[in-house]
Amino acid sequence: MLGLILALLSPPLAATLDPGVQGAPFSIWAARLEPPEVHPERAQGWDFAASLFQRVDALVQDKPGVIQAELIGRSVERRPIWAFHVRDPGLPVERQVLVIAQLHSLEWIGAEVAVELLERLVEAPPRGLRVSVIVIANPDGRWRAEEDLLAGRVHSYRRANAAGVDLNRDWSVNRESDVIWSKLPYSRRYYTSSPEALSQPETQAIDALAQRMPPDAFVSLHAFGGYVEIPWGGVYEPTPDHARLMAMGREMAEAMPNRPYRTIQLNHFVRWFRALGCEIDHFYEVYGADAFLIELTRSGLRGPATWKDYFRWYNPVDKTEHVQDGTAAVQALVRMVETEVTLAE
Repeated sequence: MLGLILALLSPPLAATLDPGVQGAPFSIWAARLEPPEVHPERAQGWDFAASLFQRVDALVQDKPGVIQAELIGRSVERRPIWAFHVRDPGLPVERQVLVIAQLHSLEWIGAEVAVELLERLVEAPPRGLRVSVIVIANPDGRWRAEEDLLAGRVHSYRRANAAGVDLNRDWSVNRESDVIWSKLPYSRRYYTSSPEALSQPETQAIDALAQRMPPDAFVSLHAFGGYVEIPWGGVYEPTPDHARLMAMGREMAEAMPNRPYRTIQLNHFVRWFRALGCEIDHFYEVYGADAFLIELTRSGLRGPATWKDYFRWYNPVDKTEHVQDGTAAVQALVRMVETEVTLAE
């Protein structure tokens, strides 16, 4: 009852991502969502969260044996974090793939790819594996970004969750920098992780899901740059699986129908860069997963007029080719894992 009262008292946009009544099934929750009637000019062609979840709900209701929704946790501000599990119900699950999107507030392209991936997977469920997809891992940050767009706040930069923590730096592996210049007063802020590992409810929820369903492969969808990235992010040395992961990343990139991305180790595109406490290091080390971070798009920046249009940094005017490329890359990874199942039989 308290959740319902809070939902009724919330602003209209906040209500679209409000957790609602405790324990309510996904379809009941999704039915309450209200997409904005008029999109702001900068978001033309882009789905707001309400529309994304309603697209997924259509799949859940149409093919309940193939796709199932699970409430895996709640954000700092108690918004739900949903995982959607796709499998062939006629076959046992031999492998697990985990895909997460939108750890960062403004990186909408990842959520678009995640929903497109679900729509494709339910049409041809992978054999012998379960693919779990978290469409929006940072719902509080997403809500604030949506508020900014609707209010015309062009220069609002959003990255973290409601507690001000960068969820891309809240994981448990490679949390300390190995470079000398990270100790300098000015540069220290660029070489930091969160106060402690898995400090936020969002990362805790994702990790708890992984503990129950340990992934054989893992993908985190980000923007921008046009890269398929492999561990390590926190140290410069390669992993023991470097050559194999690079080959897998290149196969993912080659599946892109438009302009294939470059495959690199996460911190190798700039030698001094370190992504401390990032998710692919965590999933590679803790779960032994083949872990990838995809930097979708090559940015939507187009000249000085867009330099402070932070939504456009990450989200190009036309999303079509970027959604196609990102979805194809993840599908290629799913096929690789599916092949492993076949070979093991």
